[in-house]
Amino acid sequence: MQNPTTAWPFATKFLFRFFFIYFIFYAAPWTWLDDIPYYNYVNQAYYWLIDQLVNASNTYLFKTYKELVQPNGSGDTSWAWTQMWMMLLISLLAAAIWTVADPKKQAYPRWNYFLCQVIRYNLAITAFTYGIIKIYALQMITPNQSQLATPLGEFLPMRFSWLFIGYSTPYQVFSGVTEVVAGLLLFFRRTTTAGVLMSLAVFTNVMVLNLTYDIPVKLMSTHLVAMSLFLLVQEQKRVFSFVLNKPVPPASLYEITFTKKWQRVCYWLAKIYFVVFVMIVPGYKNYERYQKVYGKQPDSTFPLGSYDVTVFARNADTLPALVNDSTRWTQLILDTRSGGSLYSGDSLFARRYGRLYFGYFPDTVNSKILFRKNGSDQSDSLFTLRYEKLDSVTIKVWGPVRGDSLYMIWRKNGKQYRLAEKQFHWLSEYNR
Repeated sequence: MQNPTTAWPFATKFLFRFFFIYFIFYAAPWTWLDDIPYYNYVNQAYYWLIDQLVNASNTYLFKTYKELVQPNGSGDTSWAWTQMWMMLLISLLAAAIWTVADPKKQAYPRWNYFLCQVIRYNLAITAFTYGIIKIYALQMITPNQSQLATPLGEFLPMRFSWLFIGYSTPYQVFSGVTEVVAGLLLFFRRTTTAGVLMSLAVFTNVMVLNLTYDIPVKLMSTHLVAMSLFLLVQEQKRVFSFVLNKPVPPASLYEITFTKKWQRVCYWLAKIYFVVFVMIVPGYKNYERYQKVYGKQPDSTFPLGSYDVTVFARNADTLPALVNDSTRWTQLILDTRSGGSLYSGDSLFARRYGRLYFGYFPDTVNSKILFRKNGSDQSDSLFTLRYEKLDSVTIKVWGPVRGDSLYMIWRKNGKQYRLAEKQFHWLSEYNR
C-alpha cells in the first residue's frame, strides 16, 4: 500500500474522490456475485433503480432523447450514454460534497487500495470473459456462405471487421490468449503491474478498432482503457524507472496485511469464487458451445450449400431468372440445418446486408418445410411449403405464400468461394 503518512495534494484528493465514486459504480462489484443462489434478486432491485434514475435523468435533466433504448447487441445506446452522463454528474457532485465534508483528511491509502482492487478485478474479469470466447473462436464466427456471397460494399464497418477477424481462427485465438494472459497477470499481486501494462495494450487495440470501425462497444472499451491508465498512473515512477533502465523498487500498491481471521477467510473465499465462476465455469460453458458450433453436425435433410433457383413460378406464371422482379428468389444458400439466405427485393424475410435471411425446418415425414422469419422463434412462422427431392442435388418446392401459389426448382450448383479456402503461402512470387 501507499505510505499512509504521505499527504496528498488537494487536486489529487479531489480527483481520487471523483474516480472512486465513478469507477465503483461503473464496475458495480456487487453485480459480480450473480452466480450465488438467490443473490440475483438483489441485483434485480439495483438494475431497476438504475433504470429509473437513468430515465428520470433523461426526462427531467438532460432532455436529450425522446425515448431511451436499453443496451442490446449495442453497448452505445441512448440509455448507455445517458447513464454515463448521469454517473459523471453524480460523481462530480459527490466528490465536491465529500471534499467539503472531509477537508482535513490528508490521504486515502486504504480506500485507494480498495478501488485499485475493484478496478484490477474488473479488468481481469473482462479480459477473461472476452479472451475465453476468442480462444474457442466463438466471438467472431468464420464467414458462412451467405456472407461470402454478399458483395463487400454491402457490409457495414463493424460486420466487415468481424468477418476479417473471424476468417482467421489462429489470429482470433491469438488475440484471445493475449486477453487471458492479461487477466492471469492481473490475478496475482506480484504480476499485476505486468498485467496492467498488457491490459492497456490489449484494450487500447480494442478501443481503436471500436472507434475506427464503428463497433458499438465504444463506451465500454474506453472505460477499460481509462481504468488501465488509472492503475498505471499509480505506479508511474516505477514504470518510468523501468523504461529508463533504472533500479525499480518492489510494488507495494496491492500489498495489505489482514490482521483478523474473518478478513483472511473472506479474502480466500473471494479468490476461490473468482477462479471458479470467472475462469472454470465460463471456460467449460464455452467449450460446450464450441462443441455445438464446430462439432460434428447431424446430417441435414437437404445438402448444404449454394442453389440456383432454376424455375420460379407464381400463380403458374414462370418468371425468368433475369427478369427485374423484386420478389423472385435467386442465389439461395442453405448455411445450416435450419438457416439460410437468398437474394431478393422482397420484405418477406429478415434483411441483412442486402440478403434475406430465413429459418427453415423440414418435416421429413410429411415432406413439408416450415419457413420462419427469425430462426427458431416460433412467433415468426411465415408459411409452409411442400417439397420433393428429384435427385441428390435437385429439390422441387411448392405451396401458397401470401395468397400466391409458388412453384420452384432448387438445383445445387457447387459454388465455392476462394476466401473459404484458407490459403497460406510461405513463398509468394507475386502480390495476391
